[in-house]
Amino acid sequence: MIELAPGVSAPESALRLAYARSGGPGGQNVNKLNTKAELWLSLPAVVGMPPAAMLRLRTLAGRRITRADELHLTAQTERTQERNRETALSRLRELIAEAMIAPKPRRRTKPSRAAKRRRLESKRHRGEIKSGRRERPDW
Repeated sequence: MIELAPGVSAPESALRLAYARSGGPGGQNVNKLNTKAELWLSLPAVVGMPPAAMLRLRTLAGRRITRADELHLTAQTERTQERNRETALSRLRELIAEAMIAPKPRRRTKPSRAAKRRRLESKRHRGEIKSGRRERPDW
């Protein structure tokens, strides 16, 4: 089992890694070496993740979820295969950790009576200032 987050893990068979030619840094090596790391994680195989967190993970992942219900991540910023693999795994762990955090529910509040009074007083004061600017005819 591979630990993805505290209390969340997946069997090694659910994780698949492949390597391809990268477009990132590496000079002439880019054309010769397969340094880009592609990672697939089968979502039904993930153990220890509450259903609400799994729903948040699916929302956060967006288009990175394939038709086969796998999460697909790529990393090609580093020059070596190993570092790109580590980058992809750390991105996966960050995504899962972010999905595990439940959003804090918003509590509706209303302004206090004093705040309403201050607001209306300032509006009234502003109106008096503006009405004082008007030119009144002397009859």
